[in-house]
Amino acid sequence: MEIREKITADVKTAMFAKDSVKLNTLRFLQSAIKNKEIDSRPTPITADDVMGVIKKLVKQRKESIEQFSAANRMDLADQESAELKILETYMPAQMGHDEVKKIVGEVIVAVGAKSVKDMGSVMKETVVRTAGTADSKMISEIIKAQLAALSV
Repeated sequence: MEIREKITADVKTAMFAKDSVKLNTLRFLQSAIKNKEIDSRPTPITADDVMGVIKKLVKQRKESIEQFSAANRMDLADQESAELKILETYMPAQMGHDEVKKIVGEVIVAVGAKSVKDMGSVMKETVVRTAGTADSKMISEIIKAQLAALSV
């Protein structure tokens, strides 16, 4: 089943279950996908484009949770967390820290990186190799740590 069809089916399920949080989140997701579709006209959007929209919304939720928590607005942080859990069900399984660390090590050797100055090329290749199954922020932190250890 295509991801858009799954989202539509889940909207119907949420309506019947009267799950307002899930329903609102999925409707917002459908709206974001439709906006992406309008922006990319006349070219039809692909499944990768839909995943890009979902990743963007997940990232926004994570940032909002951090900001609301810092402002001590736990009611809003909890709402964003609930939406995040729903959106994450449509994401591919994420790699663990150790898996990403291993890939970063391989990329550093392959690219021949020697210092933090080479971070851009290492980041670019790592993102390609992980194919969206790892958080960019985590990748960045691991690369910085490993490159800093090399230059010491």
